[in-house]
Amino acid sequence: MLSNTTLGMLMATIDISIMLIALPDIFRGIHLDPLKPGNSFYLLWMILGFMVVTSVLVVSFGRLGDMFGRVRMYNMGFVVYTFFSLLLSVTWMSGTAAALYLVIMRIFQGVGAAILIANSSAILTDAFPENQRGMALGINQIAGISGSFIGLVLGGILAPIQWRLIFVVSVPIGIFGTVWAYTKLKEIPRKADTRIDWPGNVTFAIGLIAIMVGITYGIQPYGGATMGWLSPTVLTSLIGGVVLLFVFTQIERRSPDPMFRLQLFRIRAFSAGSISSFLASVGRGGLMFMLVIWLQGIWLPLHGYNFQRTPLWAGIAMLPLTLGFLIAGPISGALSDRFGSRPFATAGMLVAALSFFLLELLPVNFNYLEFGGLLLLNGLAMGAFAAPNRAGVMNSLPRQHRGVGSGMNSTFQNSGQVLSIGIFFTLMIIGLSSTLPSSVLHGLTSVGVPLVDARRIAALPPVSTLFASFLGYNPLVHLLSPHVLASLPAHTQHALNQRRFFPSIITRPFRSGLHAACDSAVLACLLAAGCSWLRGGKYVYVEGAPVPEEMIAMTN
Repeated sequence: MLSNTTLGMLMATIDISIMLIALPDIFRGIHLDPLKPGNSFYLLWMILGFMVVTSVLVVSFGRLGDMFGRVRMYNMGFVVYTFFSLLLSVTWMSGTAAALYLVIMRIFQGVGAAILIANSSAILTDAFPENQRGMALGINQIAGISGSFIGLVLGGILAPIQWRLIFVVSVPIGIFGTVWAYTKLKEIPRKADTRIDWPGNVTFAIGLIAIMVGITYGIQPYGGATMGWLSPTVLTSLIGGVVLLFVFTQIERRSPDPMFRLQLFRIRAFSAGSISSFLASVGRGGLMFMLVIWLQGIWLPLHGYNFQRTPLWAGIAMLPLTLGFLIAGPISGALSDRFGSRPFATAGMLVAALSFFLLELLPVNFNYLEFGGLLLLNGLAMGAFAAPNRAGVMNSLPRQHRGVGSGMNSTFQNSGQVLSIGIFFTLMIIGLSSTLPSSVLHGLTSVGVPLVDARRIAALPPVSTLFASFLGYNPLVHLLSPHVLASLPAHTQHALNQRRFFPSIITRPFRSGLHAACDSAVLACLLAAGCSWLRGGKYVYVEGAPVPEEMIAMTN
């Protein structure tokens, strides 16, 4: 059960990030420029669609696992995931039609991932005794987190060969995992004597989708503003989503067979662990994007790498982060079996806050040994938090609610990542907006770009520059129209294509945005540490035993 569920988690989370690095090759392969007006929809939803659908559906699929069998649902997840991975690799179209096809298939692939993620922790909690759950859940949880960073390297290797390989690679693994799951995993008998809570499922799904859509479009320009947080669509999505989630809580309070029993939040270990998962994800979720832009847009070009090669080397440069996860996760999980989750999870968040603060002190053109050391420290800290925290949450739940409880914890974690991306881009754009236009205007005119064209590029929203850096393009060259670029003198074209030209322009504006993003990550990690400490001492739910007074949430 451990090896199979870990394989499922690893496969699902690798595909969260494998597309991030492969996006330039995908868009070249389908002959679509993602930075042209109107095409940002495809760019954003290829990145976030998978994450949004997993965040929304894990609770529902966890509940279905509680009702009809976790192994049965998990097996179905492998089938769905593998089938849509295959469909992703066979598109015959090009342009916007191909992009829309990939977005839709990617969303359905996320459905399979949601089924896997929702039920894997519950299966392991059922299978392992109390004194081994932390170790098992630690391995499973760290496989999930490290998979998102392994995907960066794998995407960088496979996509330049053929972009379809980033989807094909999941197919043989998925077939093997499907057969293995059907032949080896055994279902624990349970009574399916409850009904599906349709009103609860619908209001929860629509409400959470609305909030995530609002966050996604809030970072895009609107009218003459650099961001869209005040646009009617974004405000309607955010406010409507919050209202629907409030309606969801009222439905759940009155339903005889609720999708999620809100009474579980009375258990302090569950409520504190879930909230600290959310806050940790808010701190960690934007980290990947910040590091990719930092490496691809500035550091790697300054050190002699072509923009086209930066995606792969950005993934390689972040391997110390994955190494930290792999080292700390199983060890802290096993230790939490003996000493409880609180000391390891709390200390992990405090050290993570320290690592973000130290990252902020690095110069933009850093020494890699210092940078790699801080990534390793951050990985160790996040690994020390993730495994004990998940073990503490799952140990606190009654057997019949482990699937939906695991799904709710995953929803907190995944939605925290989406919110973190919104916060990160917002803070970066605010930091860039004050200084980037003047830096771009001065830099372009200094090498002979006509003033009218330089002003047009300088007036573009900062998010265009961030997305170009994120995709591994030379942003200023890419944002100039081809006929303008061809009309420039040879020495101007040569200057624009110099690897140091764009980094020299963006370094100072990027640093101000970086500081704001790191400060938000430090704050989120400190809040997660405080929340984690409030979980109380070691607690394992025992059927029929009363919940100790000190384990009842303070909100009760």
